[in-house]
Amino acid sequence: MKTVNTLLPVLLLAACTTGPADKPVPDESVVTEYVQDTVPRVTGIGGIFFKSENPDSIRQWYAVQLGVTTDPYGAVFEFRNADQPNQPNYLRWSPMADSTTYFDPSDKPFMINYRVQHIEALVAKLRENDVIILDSITSFEYGKFVHVLDPDGNAIELWEPVDSVLTAMGGETTH
Repeated sequence: MKTVNTLLPVLLLAACTTGPADKPVPDESVVTEYVQDTVPRVTGIGGIFFKSENPDSIRQWYAVQLGVTTDPYGAVFEFRNADQPNQPNYLRWSPMADSTTYFDPSDKPFMINYRVQHIEALVAKLRENDVIILDSITSFEYGKFVHVLDPDGNAIELWEPVDSVLTAMGGETTH
């Protein structure tokens, strides 16, 4: 299935007519086909991980007080891919024990996971720009992962997801 490339906003603007209050209205007859986006880049947030004195208690608090559907690892938030609205995507939210070393060498109490496309090309680009790559790309059925450090010393997890596998795995989500 094809995805929208980064030029789509320009294409949509060029294919617009003026609507109420002079707001652009897409002319659907002009933009009819999507092209493959081959730019190695971040496409969204894939996870939010943070340290907690009592991860079980904090998961329970979020479930009871805020209605978050939790599991033993935190929660999975389901959302729709803007380019492919029939395709569910997922974001993992996880409180972790204060003693976790998963964020090392960062000393920050959190880590953000970014959804990316073309992870191999992205890692090559990061290496060319002297970004600290903490490990090798690791592949799982549900995607590829690698960890890097930003200039502030924040550990960042990059994930090229295979959302269809997560969909097939099932489970409760918050959406």
